Amino acid sequence: MGVISRLSNLWKGFLSIWISDIEKEHPEIAYENAINSMVTKYARLKSATASIIRRREEIDERYQAATKDLAQTEAELNTAVSTNQDDLAVVLIQKKNQLTNDITDMKGEMETAKNDADSAKTSLLSVQTEIRKLKAERDTMLAKMQSAQARINIQEQLDGISVDEEVRALDTVRTHIKNTIAEANLGKELADSSLDSRLSKLRSEVGDVQAREELAAIKARKAAQQGQSQKTM
Repeated sequence: MGVISRLSNLWKGFLSIWISDIEKEHPEIAYENAINSMVTKYARLKSATASIIRRREEIDERYQAATKDLAQTEAELNTAVSTNQDDLAVVLIQKKNQLTNDITDMKGEMETAKNDADSAKTSLLSVQTEIRKLKAERDTMLAKMQSAQARINIQEQLDGISVDEEVRALDTVRTHIKNTIAEANLGKELADSSLDSRLSKLRSEVGDVQAREELAAIKARKAAQQGQSQKTM
């Protein structure tokens, strides 16, 4: 029995955890279960309250009947005394005393029944209020839950706006552009360092040297001519 009891408790524990996980994923189920439990409690309490009120009404009916019977008995007793019917008067006195005791007891029962009924009605109204509050809480909390889930979904969508795909694609484009520019620069560098380019540059430099030498010769001839002119004079 000990093993069976432990296995039963273990199964109940697993079942409780499983239900708890489901309720976390679907809080509306937890709220509905709580509300249904409160409604069931309200129905039982309402039935009990009705029984208490019915008992209070029955006691009140008995009290009213006993009070009426007592008044009738007192009237009959006065008549019996007035007509010297002592034997009847004795019986009526006994009945009067019994009714008086019964009415005293019923007053106490009525007070207790009234307090029980008031307490039951207060409890009933309290449960009714709790049900309304729980329903209002359910609507509010589920609305907040839906709003939070919507924000989470939007954030996840924003976080996943192809940060992995679009950005990688952009990086690929950037790399391609840089490679193209590098290839263009490499072509220019290769062109600048080629033999034809160097020969063309050398020819340009040779032309500059010859021009400078020719310019120097012209300046020298002019200087010589000026010297000759000055000697002649």
